[in-house]
Amino acid sequence: MPKSILYILACFCLYQVNGQDTQPQEEKELSLLFIGDIMGHQSQINAAFDDNTGQYNYDTCFKYIAPILSKADVTIANLEVTLAGWPYSGYPQFSSPDELAVAMKNAGVDVMVTANNHSCDRRKVGLERTIAVLDSLEIKHTGTFLDAASREKEYPLLIEKNGFRIALLNYTYATNGIPASPPNIVNLINKETILKDLAKARSINPDHIVVFMHWGLEYKQYPSKQQVSFYNLCKNNGADMIIGSHPHVVQKMEFHADNENPHLVAYSLGNFISNQRTSPRDGGAILQVNLHKRDSVSRVKNAGYYLTWVYPPKINQKKKFYVLPISKFENIPTFFDNASFLKMKTFAEGSRKLFEAENKHVEEYKYNPEQENYYRIEVNNE
Repeated sequence: MPKSILYILACFCLYQVNGQDTQPQEEKELSLLFIGDIMGHQSQINAAFDDNTGQYNYDTCFKYIAPILSKADVTIANLEVTLAGWPYSGYPQFSSPDELAVAMKNAGVDVMVTANNHSCDRRKVGLERTIAVLDSLEIKHTGTFLDAASREKEYPLLIEKNGFRIALLNYTYATNGIPASPPNIVNLINKETILKDLAKARSINPDHIVVFMHWGLEYKQYPSKQQVSFYNLCKNNGADMIIGSHPHVVQKMEFHADNENPHLVAYSLGNFISNQRTSPRDGGAILQVNLHKRDSVSRVKNAGYYLTWVYPPKINQKKKFYVLPISKFENIPTFFDNASFLKMKTFAEGSRKLFEAENKHVEEYKYNPEQENYYRIEVNNE
């Protein structure tokens, strides 16, 4: 047999074992981060104003949490204010300075969902200006739209990163009695609409479909019947990640990987930043979902959470707001006044107690001071 043929056969055998192609398959990773409600109460607006420059600046609010947000490949947040311009105002009809969005981008936020009960607080001008500001900052967004044509073109939002394709949908239960002004659209939770949108999302063949829902009962730490019902609707029709906001307190998280319909649900991530100061409204959770893709098959590798707490000290007689990763700062009591440290511990203990009892395969990321990084306890999902 000619040597050339022997060489070809030898090369072929290198890639075949018992009839199976053993050529190394391409593997990819993607980390998704989900954060809860970005609120803008009047005290937060006042704190962001710099008396020396006459400008607003929120960067210091996020300087302690930015290392976590910016490390993820894609960070998605619920913007629960409008960026409607002057005059700025807090509850009940929110309009925050544009600098809030600037600071969130600087801290690492890549995508905003905008369908929530405050989407229409400043009516047509507020909804449209919010979209314009996010566009100007090149922050991807979904949930509210200028008109039907925009929604048809832009929805579901397709996020492409690291060789992954993520379809993102977003809905809210209501808009506080202020309907969207035609031709504007705010996505409302509606069975027929969601089913139609999920079908469209499946048709573009994403690796994963995420549904971000603004739902549930305020200040309740257990999911309502409506939340459970729409969670089942979404996961039975193609969504493999269902993320919740609105209750302003944390609710349980579940990762189901051991069945024919693997999926993840976080019913409520609580408050990311706000001036709601009573526990458990004074903090929240950041959910990290790590994806793994081998060849063309993507799956959720694991999921974990970071507990966060909003620390509002007075510095030079002026109130400030800092979002803190709890597992790092709970070991630095000298950072706080005693009352604040005890409040943070109260939130942390209550949240951990809830998650330890209710979560399924979603564990806390803990801070390692020796290596100055965070680690997650591995969970066997078999």
